[in-house]
Amino acid sequence: MELNKKPNQYSPLALAYIGDGVYELYVRSRVIEEHSNLPAHKLHLHTVKYVKAHAQSNSIEALQNILTEEEAAVYRRGRNAKSATVPKNANIVEYRRATGFEALIGYVYLTGDTERLNELMDEAYNNAFDINQ
Repeated sequence: MELNKKPNQYSPLALAYIGDGVYELYVRSRVIEEHSNLPAHKLHLHTVKYVKAHAQSNSIEALQNILTEEEAAVYRRGRNAKSATVPKNANIVEYRRATGFEALIGYVYLTGDTERLNELMDEAYNNAFDINQ
């Protein structure tokens, strides 16, 4: 993919837009790997559990201690971006944290550092749920 801009030149919401797609594809791949015999609808239900705002909010909490300064800054830019949409199934704090998470994923994806991207997404996937859920 040829970029017209450097990753840090994109708006936080543009980064979140690409990050949303990248993370969902990652989650779909993991879900089908773990549950290959389920019908498509049940695969979808498993995927949604990981990509909803609450789960992404949990994921970014787990990532906080391993982010570089640059990655943390991208996350904060995404979290603080003013979105025109209102969350349907999440509170505003979770929704903003999820937007920051998606911006982070989009940013790392656009840097081309697939090793770091996979490290972050693996950690996010493994920490998407509260222990009490």
